[in-house]
Amino acid sequence: MDDDLQQLERELGLFLRRATASSTAMARRVHPELEPSAYELLALIERTPGVRASDLAAYIGVGRGTMSRQLARLGALGLLTRSPDPDDFRGQLLALTPEGSTRLAAAQQARTDFLARALEDWAPEQIAQLTAQLGRLNRDLSSAWATQPATPERSHA
Repeated sequence: MDDDLQQLERELGLFLRRATASSTAMARRVHPELEPSAYELLALIERTPGVRASDLAAYIGVGRGTMSRQLARLGALGLLTRSPDPDDFRGQLLALTPEGSTRLAAAQQARTDFLARALEDWAPEQIAQLTAQLGRLNRDLSSAWATQPATPERSHA
């Protein structure tokens, strides 16, 4: 089992490095000045229009200050709108601008096209199995992270 976990750690490490490079490229497709971490943030807002910044921060696992800075940048780039939350005068509801939606859709299509080329020899059921296993891995990692004792680095995030 230790050998399997070591191999998994190596494969995940390589996958994460490639995912980081991909996120950088996808962010640049959306807007030349967009930070790589903001690509997924835009996709989350697109999937859940009207989401609150505090909910996004909790979901991603970053502090409100970090989230506020990222959202301010997206707003300055013309990709994000904010509207008052009718249920909480302090809160704001987030949505993409039409420009943000158009740019994100183009980047997502490019990513989908890339995945289709990369997985062209895979059977549909293999893709479905991988998708299910990655979903499970993400849920389990999130759960393990949430129950991990706080470290100095995590307490300041």
